[in-house]
Amino acid sequence: MPSLLQLLTLSSIIVIFPTTTAIAFNDTQEYWGNNCIRELNSRKLITGYPDNTFRPNLTVTRAEAAVLMLNAFPDAPNKRNSSPFRDVPPTHWANKAISTAYQKGFFSGYPGGIFQPNQAIPRAQIIGVIAGAKNYNSISNPAQTLQKYFLDAAEIPGYAQSAIASAAINSIIVNYPNIKQLKPNQSATRGEVAALMCRALNIYTIPPQYIAGVEVKPQQVNPLPGKLDTIPTFNSNSPELVESDGILLSTFPPEGKKTPTAHLNYPFQGRFDIFSHHIVRAETTARNRTVYQGIIVYNPGNKPVTLEILNAGSYLTQQAPFIPLPDIQNNSQNNVYSGPGSRTMGDVLQGIRQNIFPEKIVIEPGKSQILANLPIPVLAPSSNGRTTMMRLQSDGVIYIANLAMTANRPPTLTEWQNLLNNENLAEKRDAIPTPLEPPKEPTVFGRVAGVSQGAKWEGVITDTSEATKLTIPESGKAISYPLGTVHLVTLATKQIQSAKMLARYPDTAYWAHSNYGVEYDLTLPLYNPTNQTKTVNILIQTPLKDEAGTDRLLFLNPQVEQIFFRGTVKVSYEDAPGKMQVKYLHLVQRRGQQGQALVTLQLAAGATKKVEVDFIYPPDSTPPQVLTVETAR
Repeated sequence: MPSLLQLLTLSSIIVIFPTTTAIAFNDTQEYWGNNCIRELNSRKLITGYPDNTFRPNLTVTRAEAAVLMLNAFPDAPNKRNSSPFRDVPPTHWANKAISTAYQKGFFSGYPGGIFQPNQAIPRAQIIGVIAGAKNYNSISNPAQTLQKYFLDAAEIPGYAQSAIASAAINSIIVNYPNIKQLKPNQSATRGEVAALMCRALNIYTIPPQYIAGVEVKPQQVNPLPGKLDTIPTFNSNSPELVESDGILLSTFPPEGKKTPTAHLNYPFQGRFDIFSHHIVRAETTARNRTVYQGIIVYNPGNKPVTLEILNAGSYLTQQAPFIPLPDIQNNSQNNVYSGPGSRTMGDVLQGIRQNIFPEKIVIEPGKSQILANLPIPVLAPSSNGRTTMMRLQSDGVIYIANLAMTANRPPTLTEWQNLLNNENLAEKRDAIPTPLEPPKEPTVFGRVAGVSQGAKWEGVITDTSEATKLTIPESGKAISYPLGTVHLVTLATKQIQSAKMLARYPDTAYWAHSNYGVEYDLTLPLYNPTNQTKTVNILIQTPLKDEAGTDRLLFLNPQVEQIFFRGTVKVSYEDAPGKMQVKYLHLVQRRGQQGQALVTLQLAAGATKKVEVDFIYPPDSTPPQVLTVETAR
């Protein structure tokens, strides 16, 4: 006979859940995971008992876990056909849930065609199930990885080691009260499963001191002063993987085009940017080819238009391979890079116009002209990507299109115009973004294809009433300001820095997530109010995603290998003798990395020194990052 818990938990499958508000369970007020339980209940992912209890210390059966997984990941695709289990008859209360969870690959059965629905699920098993639903990358050395996290790693069953290692690296494992004790073979409790779900669904309610591998650093986090300018950017990043010829992005008028919806009808004039990042892949030799990326511009007016290329860079992965680099390295010669995004943004940051681009072109009235004809060659089995960044100035109205065509030579203008007029959007389309409201996890942010507003975020970071100084923190403390925040990832500041979209294709991102190609130009007039000389560090850091408070940042220990930032940062500052210094530093930061100082200053008592930090947010990076001011002890 199923309990009320079981029936209500099945609500998304067989009945309508009648409750619309969260319940304050009378037995979780002092429970360490209370906030998580409340939030899951408000989202109708879990429920309690008729006596208004949740009973967090009760164990969870495999049948109940199957239902919870379907509630948490309702949109997961089917991976295999249904297979009946001998011990789950059609009359079993969880028959449908177990069958569906099996089809989605959440669960497998035991030898002999049984599921054991009433078995209390071990912690190792539920962690592995949740990690599988998140589709984390497999770990090559799971046993070695697990020993870094857990004192009882030797007790983890072999079947679960890889999944648990990936779950640990991705910070979803919760251990209470001892962060180093996994207790893999103990039965999972309702409260523990709730905690795992909160971590997997990016619900930031678990006390971080119980998250395996997480290091909590008390640190004030403030919104970043300043704002984006209004310069438009032709922003072409979807489809990231180009599998067919077609239109990558067109702002041309739709009239006379075979596919009007592929043309956004957005004119450019004055200052604007072009950002583009696309990949071509060949799995077999039959797919060896060169795909040309053509950028053409059109003058609809009755006078010639001059288009100046102020700065520009474009590189293939083959020209800028992803190679291991030190975490921080001098790049004054502009010869340090890892990946085409890192190299391209470094060129533009240093004011370079690569020689494959002309200084200017003149577009005659009513005519189009090729701005760039850029090859992306690929040989199996491999992929090759190209990142392009341009800053431009036009003295008249123009329209722009970015096109893809397989060819043995650079296509002509006539060939490009024929494709523009007669073809559809290039395939393969990326995952459709999750609607912004209501927020939903897992969230698909989507790739960008359209016109975004904002080429530079300029700000002076101050905290005094006259807005002229930034008081350094007390000794041993730090203040941080987020960089590149996106919808749902703001480090609790609620500040979304992503550029808004002025025009977009409906299956692409709602915001210019991560602000690829956007320059951050930040000034810090550091002020030492004390009567002692202080040592101040300026850092860029890559904390974990966390929305639970602005009084801390979360970092990882042990360090992981997932690289979240590759790019060059320009730092200008006044040294001890009072002379201005300029450094170009290439940074490589991993997820959850605290980072090294960009510059260390000695700030005399009562003195003020200005530091400027300038960089272009590089592709192949993942937010959030923070700019941190830290005073040494």
